Amino acid sequence: MTQKERYAAAKEAYAKIGVDTDAVIAKLKEIPVSLHCWQGDDVIGFDHDGPLTGGIQTTGNYPGKARTPEELMQDIDQVIRLTPGKKKLNLHASYAIFEDGEFADRDKIEPKHFAKWVEFAKERNMGIDFNPTFFSHDNIKDGLTLSSPDEDVRRFWIEHGRACIRISEYFAKETGVPCVMNIWTGDGTKDIPADRLGPRERYKAAIEEIIAEPHDPKLVKPCVESKVFGIGVEAYTVGSAEFSLAFAAMHEGCLPLMDNGHYHPTEFVSDKIPALLAFFPEIALHITRPVRWDSDHVVLFDDETKEMAKEIVRCNAIDRVDMALDYFDASINRISAWTVGFRSWQKALLSAMCTPADALKKMQDDSDWTGLMVRQEAMKMMPLGDVWEEYCIACGTTEDGWFDEVKKYESEVLAKRA
Repeated sequence: MTQKERYAAAKEAYAKIGVDTDAVIAKLKEIPVSLHCWQGDDVIGFDHDGPLTGGIQTTGNYPGKARTPEELMQDIDQVIRLTPGKKKLNLHASYAIFEDGEFADRDKIEPKHFAKWVEFAKERNMGIDFNPTFFSHDNIKDGLTLSSPDEDVRRFWIEHGRACIRISEYFAKETGVPCVMNIWTGDGTKDIPADRLGPRERYKAAIEEIIAEPHDPKLVKPCVESKVFGIGVEAYTVGSAEFSLAFAAMHEGCLPLMDNGHYHPTEFVSDKIPALLAFFPEIALHITRPVRWDSDHVVLFDDETKEMAKEIVRCNAIDRVDMALDYFDASINRISAWTVGFRSWQKALLSAMCTPADALKKMQDDSDWTGLMVRQEAMKMMPLGDVWEEYCIACGTTEDGWFDEVKKYESEVLAKRA
């Protein structure tokens, strides 16, 4: 059978359970997902020459990582060509681009230091999301930034956050797409602290100062992201899940951001999504694959990835969840890592959208638990792969052959980087 014939058969099979696959494909093509820039260079950025520090770490040294803004943009372009779907660009503040010998420390960065990224995004019809960078800097004192008891340290990082609010509004005005600006720090202690409240009170006040920076709430969406622990801050994390969720709930216009690697191994973000949607009009999501903790493995088409997508779709929340990828694997080809992860989340969304959610909800409400189990198990054998291939074709790519393109790019481009 040809692909056209296989898709026709799949379309008919899904129609029998009330799913219009043509409509699903058309809708999925318009759902934006943020593609994170930091997979391409192992989260180093361009504003310092030192290592990655501050509670996070990459492992591996696969050849060919991007060393300059131009190389990183070239690599992102390659990923865009190899992946279906609508994209935003997700930047960290450490990816500021300085020219002609100029340098501005993080508390002094300006929109002009990201003008080349805006040009890049506009040429590709992409919005931009943004993250202040509270790591890899000499002004992290004893593992603390916004929660530091040192007023000078704390002031430096508050001014950095305020600068990022201004830059986020610049992005939104230039691209015509609202900017999600996410606040995450690795603040914490290696061993048991004597004071857990004080750092959190300072952290709360600091974030309040940041989001008080004047901005149009229709253009800039500040978020707070929680963390379980990090390298060197294993015993106590200031921005815990409870802190971040409570902060977002108590501050209008601030969104909670869940990273599915930032919870304990027995917690599932798929269950947390509908819980938060019951209270928040909008939430944000960083999609990764935790293996033992926030190890930021490449996203796969695995059970929890599928469940997160299902909950977004079941809750009719596609327009209420700001979705972004967040992982960094330096042990494998970075273009492949980006591509596999983006495709996996697209597959998860497609799978969720090809599920007859209303019919399944009715079975639950009718307490038809036997029928619900049977129907959900039967869904696992539906011909999703043929719908996926049709979706890829509609987006100008294919499922077959993309890895050959990665290998060709590696030999022709990546292998030549020292």
